[in-house]
Amino acid sequence: MKKFRHAISKNVFVLGLVSFFNDIASEMIYPIIPIFLTGLLGVPVAIVGVIEGIAESTSSILKLFSGWLSDKARKRKPFAVIGYSLSAISKLILGFSSTWELVLTARFTDRFGKGVRTSARDALIVESSEKESMGRSFGFHRAMDTAGAVIGPLLAILVINFWTEDYKLLFLLAFIPSCIGVLLLILFVKEKNKDHSTARPVKLSWKNLDRSFKVFLLISFIFMIGNSSDAFLILRAKDLGLSLTMVILAYVSFNIVYALSSTPAGILSDKIGPRKLLPLGFLLFAVVYLFFGIIDKSIFIWILFPLYGIYMAMTEGVGKAFISQLVPKERSGTAFGIYQLTVGLCTFIASLIAGLMWTYIDVSAPFIFGSITAVISAIMFIILEKPEVIK
Repeated sequence: MKKFRHAISKNVFVLGLVSFFNDIASEMIYPIIPIFLTGLLGVPVAIVGVIEGIAESTSSILKLFSGWLSDKARKRKPFAVIGYSLSAISKLILGFSSTWELVLTARFTDRFGKGVRTSARDALIVESSEKESMGRSFGFHRAMDTAGAVIGPLLAILVINFWTEDYKLLFLLAFIPSCIGVLLLILFVKEKNKDHSTARPVKLSWKNLDRSFKVFLLISFIFMIGNSSDAFLILRAKDLGLSLTMVILAYVSFNIVYALSSTPAGILSDKIGPRKLLPLGFLLFAVVYLFFGIIDKSIFIWILFPLYGIYMAMTEGVGKAFISQLVPKERSGTAFGIYQLTVGLCTFIASLIAGLMWTYIDVSAPFIFGSITAVISAIMFIILEKPEVIK
């Protein structure tokens, strides 16, 4: 335990707390939003896909430029503060939403904030960590983030079942933990002073990126084109007959397993290398999505959501640790931004495809499609991302 504490810097620890409180707020409302849209507002599933797609694409474009700007300015914290603050404000907008357009505005604001902060925050984690503990740092951060994602939905269940069924009031309550996270960030995260005189100018250029990083982007693109918003998993659980409380609990089971698995996955990544772990995560995703598509009984949801949590632990933080091996630290913000841009734009496309497939083909279609793209990505990763390819 002592060794583990020493491997995690103060900044990484505090950033973990910030994400913990931010995710309590976000996950109090995230599993409610698609049901709020389709149930109370009467919005078709295709519109849910549009809302999620627009929100994620906004986030992704901003991740690219905020990462590059933070590299250029050699400052990370201001971008993180602005981003987390915008996400807090989005909870207030959502609390006063009575149309899907206002929900879109709230999601846009939230993802705008995420886009501003994510690449800079990830770069700050890199700069606050030793090379040999990079996977552990990202795994710890992801575990704290996901621990908040466990508590958030549980709080939502308590509020809905024992206080009020007013979804809008729940959205407003989520503003409180968001504010706590912003205050922790402002007060306790200390950014190192950097020597600007020796810094190389940072250019937003595709040519500056290593070939191995470009290969990873290609594989990520193919994988993510079938990885739609998790809102579709929530809607699938509801479609199979689960009550709102049971849907939220199933989502909690995903986050519990995700939280418990993230740090061990990061440690395993440091030991065996992310190159071996990532394709296994892709294959697990393929299995989970396939069964989401073909099951006809809700009991299987209680197996699939936890397995989905293991997949996330094997890929999310591990993927970022892999990127940190492919690019120098001074370009890490730009690299994370380009990666997040690729992921988010694919999520936009994937969510649109999933919404259309769900509405016009069959509810199973988007999940089977995602399973196929995941298998293709795993095979490509094994073939292309060989040790001799990575510099």
